[in-house]
Amino acid sequence: MYIGHYGAALALNSVERKASLWLLFLGVQFVDILFFPLVLAGVERMRIVPGFTESTHFSLDYMPYTHSLLASLLWSALVFVLALFVLGTKRPRKISIALVFAASVFSHWVFDLIVHTPDLPLSTDASIKVGLGFWHNAPITFVLEMVLLLGGLWLYMRATKPRHGFKLARYGMPLFVITLLLINLGNLFGPPPPNFHSLFAFAMVTYLGFAGVAYWLDRARTDR
Repeated sequence: MYIGHYGAALALNSVERKASLWLLFLGVQFVDILFFPLVLAGVERMRIVPGFTESTHFSLDYMPYTHSLLASLLWSALVFVLALFVLGTKRPRKISIALVFAASVFSHWVFDLIVHTPDLPLSTDASIKVGLGFWHNAPITFVLEMVLLLGGLWLYMRATKPRHGFKLARYGMPLFVITLLLINLGNLFGPPPPNFHSLFAFAMVTYLGFAGVAYWLDRARTDR
């Protein structure tokens, strides 16, 4: 799953507005942001296999330290503790904010479970892998990600209102979501990347770029 993860970020921000949306955008992709450097270092493994499924060209062979259920729980717990530390002792609602950040990290595994082939380990020994396999049907995968993203957008728009004096305050986030859906069309139905390094660069640029856009657009809205 790719842009569907951002539906979780938007939904979680509607629950706890003090949890910065741009950090939630990074949180929902946190394990992928770790995954690509670990593949580059040879710790985890993936291969580009054109036509591996209808939706992907990637065989995710070994990723117990980022995408296993156990690792996801541990990374979520670490983010929770780090968030508490950064927020400090006097920050109101710090536990709620930290829980939302932790939930953003764990949501990645839950959403991946729906679409991945059985390549998600339950623990770091990677002996048992799970995945419901919706990636085998590209149109269903696209619709599923669209529903998740639009659902998150609906919750976000209900929880916020335009801030006076900001351009695109009313329509900026919906236009951004439409852009994400268009990008996902190319991701699901386009050709495979030429090599891992180009995939790595694309992933990092989009993860950081989307978080930056989310920060900019969220500044134009305030709590209802």
